Formats: sequence, structure tokens, C-alpha cells
Amino acid sequence: MPTIASCPNCGAPVELRWAQAVQTTCAYCRSVLVRHEMDLAKVGEVAELPALPSPIQLGTEGRYGSANFMVVGRIVYEYERGGWNEWHFVTSEGRSGWLSDAQLEYAVTFLADPKGKLPAEPAALRRGQVLQFGDKRYEVLTLTRARYRGVEGELPFEYWDKSEVTFADMRGEGGLFATADYTERPPLLFAGQLVAFDDLRLRNLVQFEGWPAA
Repeated sequence: MPTIASCPNCGAPVELRWAQAVQTTCAYCRSVLVRHEMDLAKVGEVAELPALPSPIQLGTEGRYGSANFMVVGRIVYEYERGGWNEWHFVTSEGRSGWLSDAQLEYAVTFLADPKGKLPAEPAALRRGQVLQFGDKRYEVLTLTRARYRGVEGELPFEYWDKSEVTFADMRGEGGLFATADYTERPPLLFAGQLVAFDDLRLRNLVQFEGWPAA
């Protein structure tokens, strides 16, 4: 069952769908709220999020593999060619994952252990470089310097008021996909697969003109 708390800034009800949420946002006053046990503390405010058309929204449900999931949060990034959403979801088994939504291309990833094999700095990476994590090999395809634009909903960590960040996207055989995330030190690795939109069996979607794409 969702937990209902009060926003410490405006007093509005704040619904927490995920028991392990560390951060959330108030839908009324746009305060960024960090959770301490059952108390919420305001740490900042979210600017108006850019318009990035997507059928996905908070509360969208779907299925990946053998598990159902619900979207509970989002981080928005912009870069020189546009922007993308990183949707935070939680599976029916309580696992935290990410659904990347960038220009009609989708990928599902989960936090992975790089076993110390990620370069400490993005400058050490180059396009075409091959990295291996466990028994999986990936080729670095893109290095993206992006601007953090905002958050909404529930996240598994504190994340707000960032500046520019670097990501390295990698692909492997059979639709393997991974991202080296340099928002933290040491960097984080998120690994999973590219997915077809229809395969996710999403419901509770946003309906807008031009969707679905022709």
C-alpha cells in the first residue's frame, strides 16, 4: 500500500508508492524532498521540466521479463541534439530499475557491478572501445555531455541540483545495452537490454497527438 506523508513546505499530501524511496517531489509546490525514516525534508525546488513528448508517465505500468513494474520517478536530461527521460521503475519483486526513453528508442537497465573495470574518468573512454563486464562484451558507441534539467517522483538516491554530467552508452550482441554514468565517483554502471516499446506491454499511458508514431 502507498504511504501518504505531508510536504514540509506546503502541507500537501505526498504519496510514496515505493517503500525504499530516498527522494521524491511534491506535485503541488515542486519541492525536492529527501526521506529520513518517515519524515520528509525539503532540500531544493525543481524548475519547470522541459517538454519532452513521451507516452510514459508516473504511474505507467508494464512488464519486463517475468516481472510487472510501475514507473515511480523520472530524471530529465538535455544535450545538443535534444533530450531524454530516465524513468525509474520498481518491479513487483521490489527491484529498482530504469527505462531510458530517448527519441523512440527504449532500454531497460539495472545497477550492475563493473568489478572495477570502468575507467575512473570519462576522458579515458573513446568511441569504438570494447569493454568487458563479466562474460559480456560491449562497444562504446556514444559519449554524451548532458545537462541535468530536473526530477519528479520517487528515486532510489538523492539527486537534484546537478550541473553537466557525462554518460557513455555501450552496446553488445543480442541487444545488450549498458551506460557508464559519471554523475558519481566512482562511476556507476547500469546494464540491461534494448527493448521494443510493444514488448513492454505498457498501460496507463499519456495520450497525445502524434502518438503512436506512424
